[in-house]
Amino acid sequence: MPLKNDSFPSSVAFDAISSSLQSDAGERKDAIKKGNAVFAFTLKNKEGGTESWYIDLKQTGEVGSGEAPSGGKADAFVTVTLSLSDEDFGKLVAGKTQAQRLFMSGKLKVKGDVMKATKMEPVLKKAQTKAKL
Repeated sequence: MPLKNDSFPSSVAFDAISSSLQSDAGERKDAIKKGNAVFAFTLKNKEGGTESWYIDLKQTGEVGSGEAPSGGKADAFVTVTLSLSDEDFGKLVAGKTQAQRLFMSGKLKVKGDVMKATKMEPVLKKAQTKAKL
């Protein structure tokens, strides 16, 4: 099922991330080992609407839309939630800006383990080559 939402142009990146994680089992295992967290993204579009996606780099290597499933295990909860505009997420995935710069300017809000948020960068870099933003 495609993760792209036409109201959020940059959401095509979640399909690219999912494709990257699912196409290579070794790469998925490596991403889970390095990430060891569940990342949630809440994007806000120009119309003021919000939508959520998640990337599970704690257990399954799965990317999905909506709230991250709890999975029934105590450690499967969302580790960090990143909230930003659809436009800024597009720039981040395209490599046109850095997460640290967005965070320092108040355009990226982080809830949860801020240090784990830094583990997302390699995964986003993989999406840069696949997502056409």
